Amino acid sequence: MSNSWLELEGKVAIVTGGASGIGLHIAKELLNNGATVVVSDLNVEEGKQADGIYFIKCDVTKKESVDNMVARTVELFGSVDILVNNAGVNLPRLLVDIQGEKPEYELSEKDFDFMVAVNQKGPFLCAQAAAKQMLKQDKGVIVNVASEAGQEGSAGQSCYSATKGAVISFTRAWAKELGKYNIRVVAIAPGIMEATGLRTDAYNEALAYTRGVTVDGLNTDYSKSIPLGREGQLKEIGDLVSYLASDRSSYVTGTTVNISGGKSRG
Repeated sequence: MSNSWLELEGKVAIVTGGASGIGLHIAKELLNNGATVVVSDLNVEEGKQADGIYFIKCDVTKKESVDNMVARTVELFGSVDILVNNAGVNLPRLLVDIQGEKPEYELSEKDFDFMVAVNQKGPFLCAQAAAKQMLKQDKGVIVNVASEAGQEGSAGQSCYSATKGAVISFTRAWAKELGKYNIRVVAIAPGIMEATGLRTDAYNEALAYTRGVTVDGLNTDYSKSIPLGREGQLKEIGDLVSYLASDRSSYVTGTTVNISGGKSRG
């Protein structure tokens, strides 16, 4: 008799960038549903945490670091059944600082390379390493965390939007490549979510400038812009990822699930 509806017991999941923010909520929800969870993050020491999550230090932009992280997971827990490509960065930047007041908020080559390395190269390296293990197992699920910005674009966040659009395209293409090997690849596209603590004053200041508003002007009345009338809860993302990672969604692959309360950026 199975333990739970999602039947994630005995499954091994890797969540990149899972030490904080959305990733931590995804990791906790997978853990709550019975999975063994490995969090790979840049600023952690290896070892089991009090909540049962196992931390492995990893830089997703470096192939050797990623390959070592996946190998270590297999060494410790025997398999990689689920990969959640969550690690990501967002620096709000304008293509052109038309006002000419804050040149640091114009998209520089350095900022572009940084976002592409983490948001686009990172998921590729992690998916490649995990898929090689999943092929040996004849089964696996890769869940890519994209963004609504990747579907519709976002003013002041063109590079971020482009990297997330790339993740959506990766999802479609990898699903076509790996489907015959019983490996599913899906993505989620969150809209406006509750603050995670990663939303710093510096981020808000940059975003406000790129949007042509004050920081106070960022506090939107969601009752008008989002049909459900509220921002999303991080637990709701954890729930969706847990479902997509489970065999309950066994015929879902190559698609991106929007989780935005019905909001469209337009």
